[in-house]
Amino acid sequence: MRENEISGMIVDAAYKIHTGLLESVYEATMVYELKRRGLAVETQQGIPVVYEDVKLDLGSRADLIVDRLVLVELKSIDQVAPVHRMQLLTYLRLTGLRLGLLLNFNVALIKDGITRVVYGLH
Repeated sequence: MRENEISGMIVDAAYKIHTGLLESVYEATMVYELKRRGLAVETQQGIPVVYEDVKLDLGSRADLIVDRLVLVELKSIDQVAPVHRMQLLTYLRLTGLRLGLLLNFNVALIKDGITRVVYGLH
């Protein structure tokens, strides 16, 4: 399965569970929904930084990595800021993944809370 198919399943799951919950509840329900759809989901994966051949653990964690192809950051905040998109881009670069989704559930319509980020395409 490719990134676009997986991202479609992630967005579909987000539509299903969007009901005004806390971020931690969204993470658990997203994991449940994605696994139910046959996807492998890793949660809270540490993202190390390698600088001059030294691995630095800076405490960065990806909320979800789906089928080792799509990185998902979950939010339930008033407004997504540019720093959140930069965080996702940084995680994509450090993990070598190409596709990320930033999902903010604190919106009236979930379609307004979905940001798709592609890294490394020219």
